[in-house]
Amino acid sequence: MERILVINPNSSQVVTDGIDKAMEPLRMTGGPAIECVTLKEGPPGIETQAHVEQVVAPIGSMVKSRDNDCSAFVIACYSDPGLHAAREITAKPVLGIAECGILTALTLGQRFGVISILRKSIPRHLRYVGQMGLSDRMAGDRAIGLGVAELSNEATTFARMAEVAAELRDEDGADVLIMGCAGMARYRDRLSRHVGLPVVEPSQAAVSMAIGRSRLGWSA
Repeated sequence: MERILVINPNSSQVVTDGIDKAMEPLRMTGGPAIECVTLKEGPPGIETQAHVEQVVAPIGSMVKSRDNDCSAFVIACYSDPGLHAAREITAKPVLGIAECGILTALTLGQRFGVISILRKSIPRHLRYVGQMGLSDRMAGDRAIGLGVAELSNEATTFARMAEVAAELRDEDGADVLIMGCAGMARYRDRLSRHVGLPVVEPSQAAVSMAIGRSRLGWSA
């Protein structure tokens, strides 16, 4: 049976549960199984460059250990930690949610805005967009000022996301938004209705691509 392994590189089971719930629309009869797992060796949240580098080796170990029973892998962190290292380990497709989220946003609008968790996340995001050669398509990147552990407070989180989404739309000119953290997954539908723009949940974007890659037999 085809199986897509979605790896949450932080140790927060709440985040993994949110990602797993976001996968429901993509689970279908005859389609690949979608398994979401927590990297127990990871920090509670991937919030710094040090956190990104800390999880590269454990992600690689997990990919290697599951290579025989998975048809594709998704790294469910918006910093795409260990993405290229993992691609050297397996011939199966390995997809990062930031890369896939951005590529999906390009098909939904002209200029995308990113909703980040913390201000210190923004330089990492800007470097990545620059490496992809897409800086001209980025309207802005704004932080809600909440860490991963705080995202479970629904009232506070949604209020801040709605405020930042409106700023990206009205002040920066974004016509499509990307959630800059897998821990935001539960808020996509509500936020899209509130702000009146397409909102990309990047774990869904990456798994959608992984399904296509898996079904078509495309390797890395």
